[in-house]
Amino acid sequence: MGQQLYNIAGRFDLRGTIAEIKPLGDGFINDTFVIKTSEAEAPDYILQRKNHVVFPDVPAMMENIQKVTTHIKTKVANPERETLTVIPTTDGALYHKDAEGNFWAVCTFIPNTITYDRADSTALAYQGGKGIGRFQAQLADFNEPLAEVIKGFHNMRFRFEQWDAAVKADKAGRVASLTEEIGWIESRREEMLGFWALVENGTIPMRVTHNDTKISNILFDADTKDVLCAIDLDTVMSSTSLNDVGDALRSYTNTGAEDDPELENVSMSIDMFRAYIEGYLSERAATLSESEWEWLAFSGRFITFEQVLRFLMDYIDGDTYYKIKYPDHNLVRTRAQYRLLESMEAQYDQMKAIVAGLKENI
Repeated sequence: MGQQLYNIAGRFDLRGTIAEIKPLGDGFINDTFVIKTSEAEAPDYILQRKNHVVFPDVPAMMENIQKVTTHIKTKVANPERETLTVIPTTDGALYHKDAEGNFWAVCTFIPNTITYDRADSTALAYQGGKGIGRFQAQLADFNEPLAEVIKGFHNMRFRFEQWDAAVKADKAGRVASLTEEIGWIESRREEMLGFWALVENGTIPMRVTHNDTKISNILFDADTKDVLCAIDLDTVMSSTSLNDVGDALRSYTNTGAEDDPELENVSMSIDMFRAYIEGYLSERAATLSESEWEWLAFSGRFITFEQVLRFLMDYIDGDTYYKIKYPDHNLVRTRAQYRLLESMEAQYDQMKAIVAGLKENI
C-alpha cells in the first residue's frame, strides 16, 4: 500500500517533505509506520491505522488522547518530548478516515529514545512504576470527561455479568469439567465486588488511567536512561488508578510466564513488587488519597483475579476472544494466573507492610 500511505500521510498537517514511510514494529492491534522527512529541522512522525474493531469509537479515543496530552504539556519542561503530540489533519481533525473506512492518526516521533520489551530486573520494575506514577501524577487534577473506549474495562460488576451469562450458556459444554476452577471464581466473588463497590460509590476516586501498563509503554531517554513519558494512549479512560498498578504488578512480579504450563515456575516476586511500588510512589505518593493508599497492595490481587476470570470465561465460551495456540491454552492460562493469585494472597500481609512502611518514610 505504498502510494496509499503517502496519500494518507498527505492528509495531515506535517512539517517538511515526506522522504519515506516504512513499517515500525509488529503491533498486535494497530498498524504502525514511521514517516521520515527530508529536512533536518522537520520532525519525523508516527502514522497509525487504528483498529476500529477493538476500538469502535476512534474519534472518541483520539479526543481522549488529545485532552490528556494537552493537559500534560502544561506540566512539563519539554512538552514536545515529555508526552505525545497529536498532529491534526489539514482540516483540523484528529484523525483521517479513508475510503475503506479505516481510521488513521499521526503523532510526532520522539527521537533519541528507547523502550524495553520486559521488566527483567528490579531496576526496570522501579522505572516502570516511576513512569506510570508520573503519568498519573501529571493528571491528578484533570477533571474533563473521558469517553469509555472499551466497555466495562476492569469493571468487576460487568465482568461478573459476563461470567454468569457464560456459565449459564455453557457454549462449549465445558462447565461440568470445571467444578474446581469455577469454585475459584465464586469463592472470591463477594470480596472482588466489595472492592469494586468502593469505586462505584466514590470511596476510591475515579482518575485518568492508562490501562496498558506494560514496560514497553514507557519511553526512556536513550542517553540518560531516564523515564520520559507514557506512550500508547489508545486505552486512556476514567477508572481507579489502582487498576494501572494492579495490571503492572500482574506482569512485572510473575516469576513464570502468563501461560506457563509448569506451575512450579509461577509465583509473585516480592522484590519486584517492592521495586515497582517504590518507583510508583516516588512520583505518585503526594497525590494519592487515603483510600488509594489503603487498597494499593490489593490492586495486584484484583487485576490478577480478573484475568483468571476472563481466561476461564473464554475457555467456557469456546475460546472466542483470546488467540490460542492449542485446544486447552486458555485453561492453562487460567491455572497459571490462579497460581500467581494464590502467591499474591499468601504474601498479602507482606505486601501491605511494604506499602505501609513506604508511606511512613515519605
